[in-house]
Parts: sequence; structure tokens; C-alpha cells
Amino acid sequence: MNTGDTAFVMISTALVFFMTPGLAFFYGGLVRRKNVGNTMMACVAIMGISVVMWVLFGYSLAFGGNHAGIIGDFRWFAFSDIGMETGPYSEKIPHLVFAAFQMMFAMITPALITGALVGRMKFKALFFFVIFWSVIVYYPLAHMVWGEGGLLAEIGSVDFAGGDVVHISSGISALVLAVLIGKRRGYEHTTYRIHNIPFVVLGASILWFGWFGFNAGSALGANGLAAHAFMTSAVSAATALLSWMLIDVLKEGKPTLVGASTGLVVGLVAITPGAGFVPIWSSFIIGALVSPICYFGVGFIKERVKIDDALDAFGCHGIGGIWGGLATGIFAKSSINSVAKWDGLAFGDFRLFRAQIIGILITIVIAVLGTLICTAIVKIFTPLRVSEKEEKVGLDISQHGENAYPSFNGLD
Repeated sequence: MNTGDTAFVMISTALVFFMTPGLAFFYGGLVRRKNVGNTMMACVAIMGISVVMWVLFGYSLAFGGNHAGIIGDFRWFAFSDIGMETGPYSEKIPHLVFAAFQMMFAMITPALITGALVGRMKFKALFFFVIFWSVIVYYPLAHMVWGEGGLLAEIGSVDFAGGDVVHISSGISALVLAVLIGKRRGYEHTTYRIHNIPFVVLGASILWFGWFGFNAGSALGANGLAAHAFMTSAVSAATALLSWMLIDVLKEGKPTLVGASTGLVVGLVAITPGAGFVPIWSSFIIGALVSPICYFGVGFIKERVKIDDALDAFGCHGIGGIWGGLATGIFAKSSINSVAKWDGLAFGDFRLFRAQIIGILITIVIAVLGTLICTAIVKIFTPLRVSEKEEKVGLDISQHGENAYPSFNGLD
């Protein structure tokens, strides 16, 4: 047991928790006035759902025992036998601290999905979807990547802080849901103005702040690996921010606050799977390339494929996470972190890159099938989408009976 490591991981846990309110501000600022409360409420409700489920059975399913490398069991139901002593995943921090740290990842992951669905999904349907999705998609993936005997870990795929588990899974599920639920009414004929750019910047800044706990904390100790992950995260985010600004200038003639904020977020997404595996110099490349990849990926999804991924949950997290997973297979070095069995493609070894591709493909299949199953279950007892009238009025009023700006009756 190490008190310094324990303190560091507890602080990192609080930082990762803070990311979900940050996401609420980031998403809330991007939507129309009449939907901002509903958009933020989705994140707030998930904060409650995720903690209750995680303590009751989620942690046990993700990290307790091993069944075919896919799922755990109920040995730690309601955190029974989890206490102040060390556990199987770290010899330096209490088992309870590790479980709390992982709980925050289970919180923010389904919240990321909600960005694709704003303005049209019934809150009741979303509430139950998150419950089923956590059980069918998130807990198995967390086990396969980070649990003892996990399938993806066994084949040699690596994911330092959640490329597969968090970003690709949520991004792919968001895309599937956006297709199933359909476009916002008038989508192709209406201009959707961002209602509060300062909210967007505030949310992105909180996300960057919390992401240091997200990535550095995944070292599970106050050590050199944590410092390394901290710095690769900072470099990738900063480089992606500048890269997106450059694209804005080349395409539109001016840099934008929303573009810069989006750029820093995709930079963090891309470095997440490799933060504790890749050299610092490579994080410049990862961050510089993720912005054009996501920028043109978003354009392709919206303009060519005509899918209404409202806040680009797939465009940023799905595409950015896939690039980050592949980049880990290109640049990782086992000398930085021995969890990687092989060096990356850039150093002459193809095996890790191949394992990364397999891991990404398995994640995509699980996310697609899991989302289809979850929506089929939810549709048994409630429609996925609000009525046309409810959508026109806005989901703040129709789903919650409140207005984010009750004293303002001007532009939407």
C-alpha cells in the first residue's frame, strides 16, 4: 500500500468525475435554447444511474472473475469484500479506490452517446437505454480490455485509458442510434445555431482538465508512467487544437472558438488509447492528424451519408478513437510500458498493429449488436422518439417541464 499513489488515484478519480459535468456544458452549449436543459439533464441522470449500477453489480461484472474472457460475475455484488485492502488490480492502492476510479469511466462513456441524439429522443427511452447499454456493451468491453483474462488483452490489444472501451464503443453506438431514431425534423432545411459558445469553451476546458486524471490516473500511481501519459495528453490536445484552427482558416478564412474547442477534445480522444504507450514525439503526429481526420469524417457523415449525428459524437469519439487505436499500434514501444507485448509498426513489428485492428473490429461489432439489442428492448415499452409537437416545443418543456432561460424570449 502506498499513500502517495492512493492520494493520486483518488484525485484522478475526482478529475474524471468532473468530466461528465464538463461534457454537459460542452454539449449544452452546442444545442438550441429549447433543448439545452434536456441535453444537460441526460448527463446529470447518467451520473446517478452509473454510480448505483456500478456499485450494485457493474464493477463485479466488469472486473470480478472471468468467464470466457468476456464478462465477470457477481462475486462483488454491492461492493461486498471490497474495502481498504489492496485488490487484484494494484498492489499499491486500496481495492475500493481502483473500483471508484473505474466507476467514473462507466459514468462518462454512455454520456458521450447522448450528443448524437439531442432534440429528438424521449428521455424515458434514453434512461432505460443507458441501463441496458451499460450491461450489454460497456461492462463486457471493460472486462475484455482491462479485466483479468480479458479477451482483447489476451490477444495482445492494448488500450491505456479507453480508446476501445470508452470512445469507439460510445461513438459507434451513437451512430447506430442516430440512424435508428432518424433526423431532426427539418434537418436539411434548418440552420441549427450554437446557442452558447462560452458554455462550449467552459465544457471543453473542464474536459481537458479532467482528462489529465483520465489518462495519467490510468497509470494507477504517482509515477513516471503517469507523468508520461500526462505529457502525451497535453501535447496531443494542444497540437490538435492548432490543427483544427488551421483547417478553419484554410476552409472558412477565420479561426473559431468552437473549432478550437472541438480540436482539443479530439486530440484527447486520439491519445487516450496510447497515452501510456507511445513516445512523446509521436503525440505531435497523433494530434496533428486527428483534426483533419475528424473534420472531414464529420463532413462525410453529415453531407454525403446524411446521418444526423447532431453533436458529432461518432465523428469525434468514434473516428478519433479508431485513429487513436491504430496510432497506438503504429507508435507504441514496449520499453515505455511492458503491457504492450510488441513495439508498434513504426519500429518494424506488425503484431501489435494487427492486434489493434482486431480489437477495434471486435469493439465495433459489440457496439453495433449491443445497441440494436438495447433499442429493441426499450421499444417494447416506450417509443424512442418524441412526437412532432414535443420536438417543436423543445425537449426542455416537453420532457422536463422547465425552461433553461425562462426570462428570455428572443432568438432561439
